[in-house]
Amino acid sequence: MNATEVKIEDSWKQILSEEFEKEYFAKIKEHIVNDMKSGKIIYPPGKLIFNAFNSTPFDNVKVVIIGQDPYHGPGQAMGLCFSVPKGIAIPASLKRIYKEMHNDVGISIPDHGDLTKWTQQGVFLMNAILTVVHKTPGAHKNIGWQQFTDTVIKKISDHKEGIVFLLWGNFAKAKRSLIDETKHYILESAHPSPLAGNAFFGNGHFSKTNELLIKQGKEPIDWQV
Repeated sequence: MNATEVKIEDSWKQILSEEFEKEYFAKIKEHIVNDMKSGKIIYPPGKLIFNAFNSTPFDNVKVVIIGQDPYHGPGQAMGLCFSVPKGIAIPASLKRIYKEMHNDVGISIPDHGDLTKWTQQGVFLMNAILTVVHKTPGAHKNIGWQQFTDTVIKKISDHKEGIVFLLWGNFAKAKRSLIDETKHYILESAHPSPLAGNAFFGNGHFSKTNELLIKQGKEPIDWQV
């Protein structure tokens, strides 16, 4: 799979063009195609695999939130970490994100789980693994996606300044080594999953993110979706 075949926003296509030509990327496509031929259902749908990139052009990125892999139930995954389309039940982790957001910056709890409004303001919502098999979490964790998304994080770190990285949970925290901490900001906390108990609550990441953006003369994020 080469750059001309990948439907991804132009600024991302330019900065990642070398990755699309590499052998590992061709193997990702091959693996997904073989899974589909064998009757497996892949999420998100093909046109949404690069939704995070298409929703937030490289030049617009101000904040990065890193998820693990997509939701694995029907209709949930939309190519943005933690986000689900309107009309789909809000997952437990996102409910807890909303609760922390309400407590931190006072917004009303949304009645849907679509975070597209964040992406339009420069919040890059990338899962480290971009595809999953129906009802099989982590099914594609070893097919090459992490090599690709680690490169994405490193490109953001190398080519931009003053990005606020929100690393929630141990999986995301492990990406810290890819980020140049001399020119970016890193906020860490427990994962919002109920499995982490109440450790996510009280991190204040939404207000802290906006303070860091304002300090740089950037527009703060309106977290209300």
